[in-house]
Amino acid sequence: MTGTWEDGKGVLRLPSGRLIRGRGLRHPMPDGPVPAYAVYLLGAPPPRTPWEARWLRWPDFRLPNNRAEARTVLTEAWVRADRERVEIACAGGRGRTGTALACLAVLDGVPAGRAVDFVRRNYDARAVETPWQKRYVLRFAETAASS
Repeated sequence: MTGTWEDGKGVLRLPSGRLIRGRGLRHPMPDGPVPAYAVYLLGAPPPRTPWEARWLRWPDFRLPNNRAEARTVLTEAWVRADRERVEIACAGGRGRTGTALACLAVLDGVPAGRAVDFVRRNYDARAVETPWQKRYVLRFAETAASS
C-alpha cells in the first residue's frame, strides 16, 4: 500500500487491518496522503477529484437509491482497501458515511448486530444517524449471506 493513513484523522481500521478513511466533504481535506479511490455518497454528483472516484446516489438522511449498486460499490471499496487508500465520504461524514463504514465492517466479518457500535466506537460516536440506516446495515448483512 502506498502511503499510510495509520494515524490519519477519520481512519477506521477494520478487523482485517484494512484502513478506510471516512470524512465529510463540507470539512477541509485532512492532512496527509490523498485517496487512491473514493466513494462519494451524495444526492447530487460530487466535485471532480484528481483520484479515481465513484458516485453512489444516496440522499442525505436516507438510504442508497439503488441497493444492488450500493452493494457492488461498497464491496469494491472493501476489496481495494486491502491494497489502496480508500475514502468513503458524504457531506457531513456521519450518517451515510457511518452507514457505509458499518456495511464495510460487516463485509470484514463484524457481526451485523455489532457493526454500528464498532463504527461508533472506532470512527465517530454519532455515526449512523437514523433508525433506517441502522436497519440497512442489518439487511446488508442478510443480503450478503444470501449472495
